[in-house]
Amino acid sequence: MQTPVQPAVQLPYEPRPNYASAVDPSIADCEGKRIGILIVTYNATSTLVSVLKRIPPSVWSNVEEVAVFDDASPDSTFELAVGLKTLCDLPKLHVLKHRRNLGYGGNQKAGYRYFQERGFDIVILLHGDGQYAPEILARLYHPLVKGEAEAVFGSRMMTDFGGPLKGGMPLYKYVGNRILTTIENRALGLRLTEFHSGYRAYDLHALAAIDFSHMTNDFHFDTEIIIKLHHQRMRIAEVPIPTYYGTELCRVDGLRYAKDVVRAVRRYRKTCRGVREAPEFAEYFVHYPVKTSHFSSHVYAARLTGRNHDVLDIGCGEGFFAERLAANENRVTGIDALPTAARADAMEQYFSMDLAAPEPGLAALVNGRRFDRVLLLDVLEHLPRPEILLREAGTVVKQHGTVVVSVPNVANVTVRIALLFGKFNYADRGIMDRTHLRFFTRKTARQFLRENGYEIVEEKLTVMPVELILGVSPDNFFARVVTRVLAAATTLFPGILGYQLVFVVKPRK
Repeated sequence: MQTPVQPAVQLPYEPRPNYASAVDPSIADCEGKRIGILIVTYNATSTLVSVLKRIPPSVWSNVEEVAVFDDASPDSTFELAVGLKTLCDLPKLHVLKHRRNLGYGGNQKAGYRYFQERGFDIVILLHGDGQYAPEILARLYHPLVKGEAEAVFGSRMMTDFGGPLKGGMPLYKYVGNRILTTIENRALGLRLTEFHSGYRAYDLHALAAIDFSHMTNDFHFDTEIIIKLHHQRMRIAEVPIPTYYGTELCRVDGLRYAKDVVRAVRRYRKTCRGVREAPEFAEYFVHYPVKTSHFSSHVYAARLTGRNHDVLDIGCGEGFFAERLAANENRVTGIDALPTAARADAMEQYFSMDLAAPEPGLAALVNGRRFDRVLLLDVLEHLPRPEILLREAGTVVKQHGTVVVSVPNVANVTVRIALLFGKFNYADRGIMDRTHLRFFTRKTARQFLRENGYEIVEEKLTVMPVELILGVSPDNFFARVVTRVLAAATTLFPGILGYQLVFVVKPRK
């Protein structure tokens, strides 16, 4: 006689009484979007079942999958989840266990890739320890379904549910949270009420544009992903969430976490300024960033270019400086060896050309057009025969136009001191950039320009880039003071202290 199959037990819905009224089935509709819930767990045997029971039926019916990602827990979290799936009628529940602990950030990355590979549209991050209320899951994903944002963060600092202190957040954590959030908002130009909630929802198509490869596996992964979303102009929305602190063991070292968060912001800003490339933000590194300090070559060049001119920027790179020139109502045409330029939309035209070609054919490339200003900024020193491009630049200048040239000063005191000790070491950037093929002093640069058919109209010398040396912002008070002192000293000793030589020249008739 065959034993009858026992029917599966339904998972009961058991919301917390104080959160039950926050459930809003009217906003739970997926509207055709494929939605997944990623539950990250570690040693969650005492809380995971409760978390799953607190997911509203309206959410269960609208999400396609609930994936529990157990981060190699030494307890029975994985077995408990598998047993629950087997016992209950939960076809949407999927349980996975990592063979080794990936860390909080690593577990998230694995989960996001999992849903991306399966073609999902939206993912909600939920913690298996019960810290965040599953009852309000629909509030997290609703703005994404409506196309109102690319990321939605739950904020405990909003007071709709009574605020963080009423919810049991310890005072020292509240103060620390507010301080860190203020620092991050000011550094990044954001206005979030909280950076440090782990209750989040993402548009997976937006996450596809984020490079996870070198991002941390630690707890400050949440900060790094905010930085990247903001950098890439993704829309971030916030929704209020309840604050809950239970008896679960907190695995976050607060002081270390705060240090990691501040360090992440600092590394991002240094990468964007081109000071130092942090691997986790490497895609935002600009090898030749636009310099903004008062006595820099780009500030001089912008001033010497003026406004409302036809400008040919030879060696424009990605077009960051062209973007600045265009903001001054100039009509910019860019030329560089790159196939395309990231800021090509700031230019009227962009041409790709081998600047080191024996016969560049500059006039033919621009269809015989002539320009008020032709820029050769930090270009000539990279060419084996810079005189060829320099002469051709003179053929595309209007009758009363000028050419602006900048080259590094190899006679700068920093190079002289290195030579004194027998060193002539190349670097990734600066005067001794390893891609430099020609070197100029103030005297030889003047001679080079005259020999190639130009008369010098004006000359400027930049000061050493203190902000890059110190790794600080050009607006830093100490950097500005030192720069001013250096500027005065450079006026007295231009050949020794001058960092770059900037010339305004005209072709001789």
